[in-house]
Amino acid sequence: MTQMKDLTSTLNSRMSLAEVFQSLLARPVPVRFTAYDGSSSGPEDALVTVELKNERGLSYLITAPGDLGMARAYVAGDIALHGVHPGDPYEVMVTLLRELKFRRPTAAEALTIMRSIGLSHLVPPAPPPQEHLPRWRRMMEGLRHSPERDGKVIEHHYDVSNRFYELVLGPSMTYTCALYPTGNETLEEAQHAKYDLVARKLDLQPGQRLLDVGCGWGGMVRHAAKEYGVRALGVTLSREQAEWAQAKIKEEGLDHLAEVRHLDYRDVQETGFDAISSIGLTEHIGVANYTSYFKLLHSKLKPGGRILNHCITRPINKPVATGAFIDRYVFPDGELTGSGRIITEAQDAGFEVQHEENLRIHYAMTLAGWGANLQKNWDECVAEVGEGTARVWGLYMAGSRMHFERNEIQLHQVLATRTEETGESHYPLRPNW
Repeated sequence: MTQMKDLTSTLNSRMSLAEVFQSLLARPVPVRFTAYDGSSSGPEDALVTVELKNERGLSYLITAPGDLGMARAYVAGDIALHGVHPGDPYEVMVTLLRELKFRRPTAAEALTIMRSIGLSHLVPPAPPPQEHLPRWRRMMEGLRHSPERDGKVIEHHYDVSNRFYELVLGPSMTYTCALYPTGNETLEEAQHAKYDLVARKLDLQPGQRLLDVGCGWGGMVRHAAKEYGVRALGVTLSREQAEWAQAKIKEEGLDHLAEVRHLDYRDVQETGFDAISSIGLTEHIGVANYTSYFKLLHSKLKPGGRILNHCITRPINKPVATGAFIDRYVFPDGELTGSGRIITEAQDAGFEVQHEENLRIHYAMTLAGWGANLQKNWDECVAEVGEGTARVWGLYMAGSRMHFERNEIQLHQVLATRTEETGESHYPLRPNW
């Protein structure tokens, strides 16, 4: 009889939202939690406070547990982080992900939680406008990594606003890992050092022809033309990138050497290039397409030519699903794998791999620079793209920085040659860069 009374009492009891949050924690965290029902929990002197502002935010969290629900509520403004700047929420992410551990509630606790929350919150609200379609709906835009679908997802990420990217990336307009030879370089100096490393690895010489696939805003194309006298062609699926790059090429008086086209790399007609650079493209093409990707680039390169493949990788070569936040908000259809898979595919396409290196920590430093720029220029960035989109970039860059620091993702450069049938690679006995 007593047990029945206890069960009835449990079923009829209600908890505040702060009590619900506290009950799900495996251990205390150094973060304050406040909710729209007036409840709060956690240390009053915490440096960071997480505020759940409204019922829609609660519905986001319940209907999409994990990073997707948190992202939806944060991007929509239904969750606020006090004590940290939205342009660079790195510190709070490190704290939360290091300390925040949830436990599975008992059946009785789950009933109490659901009674407290209310069944109405089990209906998912419409996601924020910054969220891309789920994978199953992207099928309406073509097969995965078809030219049509790739164009759509590249547009989603890169055709945000050139001015926004200028504010975040800085004057180099380079959206890939920089190189910090001493660790004391500015972001701009580090990006210049990265381009120069690529140029030296490719052994660029005046009069040679360079193909830069996935060229972005044309940073490598302009560097090769300006510093090495190379005739450089860059291609990108982003129309805004191509237009910005062409204008910059003309402004710098490089149009006799450099060109950027709004074009899929698969549609490049020219062949016989002395060198090919691919800086940040491989992440977008799909692991299943690596074979055709490397074979195509092999056919574009003249015998004895070099290719430099620079891309984000995982520390393992086994398939790993992309996180929901990254897939919906940042890089739809993006895929990562280990450097071993990159090297294998390059070799199977006929390349002789000469060198590879991991620049993982350099990317963490690059992301810290971008986050600082976003924070410094926050008001102008919000005016340019809206607060929701600016929040996406702050969250994405802070999270990515943390993952690079933890060795959960890496950045590899793989240098290879199209070695001649006679075995002549035109590669020196020791690296000349």
